[in-house]
Amino acid sequence: MRLPNAVHGSRPWRIHEIAPDFTVEDVWALPAYGGAEDFQRLLEIMTSGDPANAKSLATRLLWRARWRLGSWFGWDDAAGALPIPDTNETSLTGRLPDDLRNTASDLDFGSLPFASLYRTDVEFAAELSNGTVHAVMHLAWVDQGAGRYQGQMAVYVKPRGPFGKGYMAFIKPFRHRVVYPALMQQIEREWNARVPQQAA
Repeated sequence: MRLPNAVHGSRPWRIHEIAPDFTVEDVWALPAYGGAEDFQRLLEIMTSGDPANAKSLATRLLWRARWRLGSWFGWDDAAGALPIPDTNETSLTGRLPDDLRNTASDLDFGSLPFASLYRTDVEFAAELSNGTVHAVMHLAWVDQGAGRYQGQMAVYVKPRGPFGKGYMAFIKPFRHRVVYPALMQQIEREWNARVPQQAA
């Protein structure tokens, strides 16, 4: 379920101090429920995903088309070396306070182009950089009361100029109607398989 951006902004997440110049593009409630100790399970699911081989045919086709376009136009050729728009930084790691540094170095996204930034007991962030945008995926484990938690995902973006803004606008319908719904189904399947006794 998509949530208003204000729901994410109302909580004291650490990402607010690290990416204040980024725009919150989307906020989603995830179909993952559990106890305080289950956040690690959500991180394992999110870091092990492979959209290019997803069960959803539409998601596979969109993801593969994106990689083909990226290869043709060089969007991903120098991703790690591109500066964050309007800054001289190439990564948000330099903005991390001491207590968050090296807290997520053990989390690897495999084939996905994300780099982990930090992790706490209830929060995780990873960044992505390419020729269209510098983005951050933020995952949170939100206290629902009575010892019950639910996953939440927010996506922060900084487009690279007019082209990046146009690209984000162009893919928005595909993200909302195809990619995110398929991702929610995948998360729900994997979560229920790992934590059946706590499934919603």
